[in-house]
Amino acid sequence: MKDYYKILGVSRDASQEEIKKAFRRLARQYHPDLNPGNKEAEEKFKEINEAYACLSDPVKRANYDRYGTAEGVSSGFGYESYTTFTDIFEDIFEGFFGSFGFTKNRPKKGADLRYDITITLEEVAKGVEKDIRFYRWEICETCGGSGIKPGSEPLICSSCGGTGYIRYNQGFFSVSKTCTKCGGSGKIIKDPCFDCSGRGKVRVERELKIKIPAGVESGSKLKVTGEGELGEFGGPRGDLYIYVDVKDHEFFRREGINLYCSVPISFVRAVFGGEIEVPTIDGKAKIEIPPGTPSGRVFKLKGKGLPRVGGTHKGDQIVTVYIDVPKKLNERQRELLEEFAKVSGEEIKKTSKGLKEKIKDIFSM
Repeated sequence: MKDYYKILGVSRDASQEEIKKAFRRLARQYHPDLNPGNKEAEEKFKEINEAYACLSDPVKRANYDRYGTAEGVSSGFGYESYTTFTDIFEDIFEGFFGSFGFTKNRPKKGADLRYDITITLEEVAKGVEKDIRFYRWEICETCGGSGIKPGSEPLICSSCGGTGYIRYNQGFFSVSKTCTKCGGSGKIIKDPCFDCSGRGKVRVERELKIKIPAGVESGSKLKVTGEGELGEFGGPRGDLYIYVDVKDHEFFRREGINLYCSVPISFVRAVFGGEIEVPTIDGKAKIEIPPGTPSGRVFKLKGKGLPRVGGTHKGDQIVTVYIDVPKKLNERQRELLEEFAKVSGEEIKKTSKGLKEKIKDIFSM
């Protein structure tokens, strides 16, 4: 004879509540859906099911205790045994599939919000604080979030009887679903609050000071916890996400924490060398140009780039110099360059004189 008490792991004088708890625990552990392909678990579940079908019925349990048998006890996966533990399926499906409809009045986190902001490269270099404004839902102060007109009382939902959910039979088990008439609140508002139209919340402009750390890049996302929309059924607020866009700079080009720029130098400076002053993101710096510097030479200003987010290390500023060829020369400059070309053995192509120069030549004759 099978010892049903031993199978469920309870004493012979266990209460119905103790038997039920033991069965639910074991059924979750050995249910075939949670142990696919495990024949041992399947047989164990059948045995647990058989034991519970007997011991959960007072008449069958009394017969079993007296005679060692219980007439009518199912020995397998029959529908009779399933209908004796509908509530176990709620636990099983909730753990196996997610919620499966059993989410009535559970705290739910509010929706997240997004805010887009544009900052300059100078602000990236040092970090910046910004005042922002956005709209979100707030609890209605008039009704305190109930949605009911002050002085009025809500009605009990006739569809769910105030429970907030409706139970449907699905074959050999039942499923609870949120009541569509009351939305899960169990109440019907007959006289809604005038200020919020029964919503219990109103749209309000929110002002907030946010800190954007130094070193952020375009596309960075900053999270401000608890500044999103209201939660449901006592759940926490959602979060606010700040999406950062860095405005293009007219002088610098950014690559990570390094900055790139191009600086003109004169022909004379390229030939003879000397010191030049170049702009940086936070001031000015000097570069020593060696004699004979060609156009396109690269110089590095160490530590003059941008910081890493959350760090102290800074990138570099990469400076490319190019020779700025003058477009206009005065007479003396032209003479000297022509003399230089002659000494260097270079032939200069004479350009045709302009109208102004031709008139000048006529009057000088």
